[in-house]
Amino acid sequence: MTTVKRIDPRRPFIIAASGLRRITLGDDRVADATNAMSFASARGSHAPAPKPRRVYEAGGRSLLVVAHSDRGALDEHARQALAAAAIVADARTEVVLLVLGELTDDAAALGADKVVECPALARPAFAPDRALAALRDCVAAFAPAHILMPDNATGDGDLGRRYAAQAGADIATHVVEIDAEHVGCYANGGRSFATRAWPQVILLDPETVSSKLPFVGAGERVGVPASGSADANRYADRGTNQLDAAQVALEEADFIISAGNGVTDIAAFETLARALGAAVGASRVAVDNGHFTRDKQVGATGKTVNASVYIAFGISGAVQHLQGIKDCRHVIAVNLDASAPIAKRANLTLIADAQTTMTALTQAVEDAKQGRAVPIAPAAGTNLREDVAA
Repeated sequence: MTTVKRIDPRRPFIIAASGLRRITLGDDRVADATNAMSFASARGSHAPAPKPRRVYEAGGRSLLVVAHSDRGALDEHARQALAAAAIVADARTEVVLLVLGELTDDAAALGADKVVECPALARPAFAPDRALAALRDCVAAFAPAHILMPDNATGDGDLGRRYAAQAGADIATHVVEIDAEHVGCYANGGRSFATRAWPQVILLDPETVSSKLPFVGAGERVGVPASGSADANRYADRGTNQLDAAQVALEEADFIISAGNGVTDIAAFETLARALGAAVGASRVAVDNGHFTRDKQVGATGKTVNASVYIAFGISGAVQHLQGIKDCRHVIAVNLDASAPIAKRANLTLIADAQTTMTALTQAVEDAKQGRAVPIAPAAGTNLREDVAA
């Protein structure tokens, strides 16, 4: 006779924000129709608790974080630099964010107490002298004890080095460790590790800290009047050249649509890619079947991508493929299987046939280009599921 206690499958449960049923642990009451929660009510009643606001004394010292935005958003590297400042800031320190461009992100949720925007300096405009003048103006206005920036190749790392050279400030680059007392980086070609007290300018490598914070900042939007110290622009911005999406390497593509085993009409898929101006990717199965060349394969054994938008048609989502899209900002999945692994990663899932969806999207894009009205309701038989926690 067994004495192992079995879990009653009818005991109370909740519907999590992900839409999955979660058994209430530690509660042995039998569930019935009266205590079962609806999906809509559960989404609100079991939403994450609001984070506390970080409290600091006004008039104390400040830390200045500087980063370019991309279409109103900070990339993950810039978010990490801002989080580093928020984490090490004490009760007498405010965190000021200088955004070169616009910011539509929630600055408070990212850890900023004050935000200064410079929309005219948004990418892809190349104006390093004007950006340097904006940084000097912020330094004059807030007198920060330290300046933190992401050490990247898209303008922030260059700007930090330019400022340090012009202002005669000490600087630490490629910082991979930071706390309230010191910063650390690799030296001698990675054979040794060096630490030092905080310099005036700190350029952080990716993944130095996590961008997830247990608190929020004040998020106050402020303006800094121009000092008139802007240097004459010594550089001519010749603009950007538009390349055909098919010529862009997947690692550099910002918009990718990818085909899997569920896509049978390859011609329709390629037509949609041309209509959207998106780069083409594929799962390993689609490549092995000969539908796409090996350089189009996305995944751990193919290309790792970091597109702003990644649409997966008929891809179930093997772990290798999910590893290849882990850095994508917005993932949209189109699949007939609502329980496919990629649906758990996707920010938005369309439970629909890939061929039907591709045809409808192509027609919608063509209608939009011709100025015709585009229906916004999903086609019959299409279900939408949004990951609200993503």
